[in-house]
Amino acid sequence: MISMHFSDADLRQITFAPAPNALLETVLSVRLLHGAPTGGVWSRPGVRRLHRQMRGSLAQRAGVLAPLVAPKSFVPAFLVQPDAGDFAAGVELASQTPSSYLAADLSLLSPGQRAGRWARELAEGAPGARRTLAGDLHRYFTSSVEPLWPRIQAEAAADRSLRTETLLRGGIDALLATLHPDCRWQPPTLRIPVDGDHDIPLRGHGLLLIPSYFAPRPMVMYRPDAATVLVHPIVATDRSTEPGNVLGPLLGRTRAAVLSTLRDPATTTAVAERVGISLGSASQHTTVLRNAGLVATTRIGGAVRHTLTPLGQALLHSGPSLRR
Repeated sequence: MISMHFSDADLRQITFAPAPNALLETVLSVRLLHGAPTGGVWSRPGVRRLHRQMRGSLAQRAGVLAPLVAPKSFVPAFLVQPDAGDFAAGVELASQTPSSYLAADLSLLSPGQRAGRWARELAEGAPGARRTLAGDLHRYFTSSVEPLWPRIQAEAAADRSLRTETLLRGGIDALLATLHPDCRWQPPTLRIPVDGDHDIPLRGHGLLLIPSYFAPRPMVMYRPDAATVLVHPIVATDRSTEPGNVLGPLLGRTRAAVLSTLRDPATTTAVAERVGISLGSASQHTTVLRNAGLVATTRIGGAVRHTLTPLGQALLHSGPSLRR
């Protein structure tokens, strides 16, 4: 679990990236296509089409990228470059990474990923290895990611619109509470599920939010002297999504339906009946919403009663009821 601790200064410095990070999307697409096409981000039409186009050619297309970004592995920081304005700038920054940083990043990979002459030369900062990295990045992006780029940009813009609407209606608490269904906002700490336990004090530098088409789950890049980066999956939307319906894709449809049904306070049993889910599921969802500060729970005799908090009311204000 990553525990990200916010000060008042950090909360005032939460910013949205203006667009997806082209270098990171290139890297994450290789990482994703290494794995099996099941669930989540694989439901995106562009991802499915790219997987079909590969037809076993991923290693050939990706070149030296393929071993660097194996499924579920650490993504080397030099392949992120969150401040790059476009793909070419990102590749230039990556290929100019100081040798000491390259060696440190590569040392975190598995022995199999950093095996081979090229990886050893890159860790040493050899000019030829740097040129190979830049060349393979450009070739893979041009052949595989660039044709999808208009779609990726459009979906990222829709994601930004949804999150901006959430921020306007519910403030910073609402934004952080709805970043991803697996994340937990327990002020002043944002908890993100990962292997191991990591505490990240933001130290007044704030947080940079970057949307991703190919990331299956949130990813964090800590920068001690700059804003910490949180890469979050673009929410699954369609053309019928309206501002009043933001909670479905942000919270998950069932959890959004639970929140919506609490316009009228209810017990856990009543929530289960209204939404059409099991009692255990209703209890789980109300607990998550309570931890996010959207619902308050009080005990009455042997039962509990759930009501919306002011934050929960703000998120639902003026929006139509959400259905599962």
